[in-house]
Amino acid sequence: MKHPLRIAMIAALTALTMMLGCQRTYYGFWEKLGKEKRHILKDRVEDVRDEQEKAQEEFKEVLARVKEIYGFEGGKLEDFYDRLKDDYEDCELRAEAVRERIDEVESVAEALFREWEAEINEINNMEYREKSRRSLNDTRARYARLQATMDQAEDRMAPVLQNLKDYTLFLKHNLNARAIGALGQEVESIEIEVQSLIRDIRRSINEADDFLKDFE
Repeated sequence: MKHPLRIAMIAALTALTMMLGCQRTYYGFWEKLGKEKRHILKDRVEDVRDEQEKAQEEFKEVLARVKEIYGFEGGKLEDFYDRLKDDYEDCELRAEAVRERIDEVESVAEALFREWEAEINEINNMEYREKSRRSLNDTRARYARLQATMDQAEDRMAPVLQNLKDYTLFLKHNLNARAIGALGQEVESIEIEVQSLIRDIRRSINEADDFLKDFE
């Protein structure tokens, strides 16, 4: 009987080999069409930026919905809950899309820098090699700034979404005036968190724009 750790290691190595093989096939396909990894990275950074812009607007919308509790003077709580639930679910789906886009950026960036490093070692002319090395280091530094802002915005999404989920579920279970009073006390803290998230998303969008401008 095989040792469980060995089985796990074999499975992990197999998965890694398959993933690398798929990546080589994917990048090889695009290279045959004249699209290098740097072009793919540019496209994926644009995709992240676009998803973040949509996420920013959707979080603004859910915050506006939450703040409606201040002026709630009657009507159907069920309707208010339904609208809030829809806004929350839109934010949740958009956050997942942002996470997937960031993963795609990180994947191609890693492949690009690995290829770039290997190709520098193939250059015999020392002047060319040093210029390529400086260009690589500069691009890595700018990408690191981009990655840091993307990760910060992504990390902040999870607790904000959890608080919005708690708020939404509490309302679902307590569709009455007493619940409205209790929720009103939580609006300010949710507003602070969502606005902080929106600022982080905006910083990431701006960093993406700067990266794309310099990457041309």
